Amino acid sequence: MQHALPIERLFKESPAVAVILATNVLLFALKWMLSPDSAAVDNPLDALLALHFPYQADFHLWQFLSHMFMHGNVTHIAFNMFGVYTFGSLLEQVWGTKRFLVFYLVAGLGAGLIYTGVNVYEFGTFIDYLSVHNVSTESIQSFLATRSPNAELSSRLTIDELVTFYSIYYGSMLGASGALYGILVAFAVLFPNGKIMLIFLPVPIKAKFFVPAIVGFDLFSELTGFSIFGGGIAHTAHIGGALIGFILMMYWKKDLPKIPEYPEPEDESSERY
Repeated sequence: MQHALPIERLFKESPAVAVILATNVLLFALKWMLSPDSAAVDNPLDALLALHFPYQADFHLWQFLSHMFMHGNVTHIAFNMFGVYTFGSLLEQVWGTKRFLVFYLVAGLGAGLIYTGVNVYEFGTFIDYLSVHNVSTESIQSFLATRSPNAELSSRLTIDELVTFYSIYYGSMLGASGALYGILVAFAVLFPNGKIMLIFLPVPIKAKFFVPAIVGFDLFSELTGFSIFGGGIAHTAHIGGALIGFILMMYWKKDLPKIPEYPEPEDESSERY
């Protein structure tokens, strides 16, 4: 008997996950071919598909969807796709392809909307503050265009505040992390005693403890600016994806089929996700 290859088995058992993985890998390969020396900077595919701030020219509505299929570097896409493959495949087999795909896309869209909403609010607070202190519109526009604040603007904002103000306006967000956080929340709701173990944290932890902990860490990082993984992480999108995932799980709670308790492994060290 001829056995199916792993990729063939994936397309058969979890077609949505297979298409998501293939789309992300193909777009990342295309992005690298377009600009191999600048995988995350000034790449034309990023300009088109990453999620930009609504007030700038590169913003388009489709980016709320397309950003979740784009990634910055090999580590970024490898980590996210491993999570989608590991947890998403299980959810698709439990729910079916249609429900899983709806969940994945809604969680990713929600993450993008929440991320954008927070940025618009923070940008607005800067504008309001500067307006109250009689900083002219011309000074603000000049700074956003040239990155060089004049004396009028520098007298009202610190260097860090100026960097934040500029970064909000010109920053972009990309990656499947928001959708992945939704998947992790769904896994924790369905299989609260399932064990999760990360490479940098080689201790198996039950999902009902692990998932709230990583969401809490993202919230802490967003509020304090401190992150052990460095800068450039859209913590708001992570939190948004987790929140939308939780809301969907609560909304679907009565319609979800009863699922047997996640089996405890005989050798916990073999359970790696």
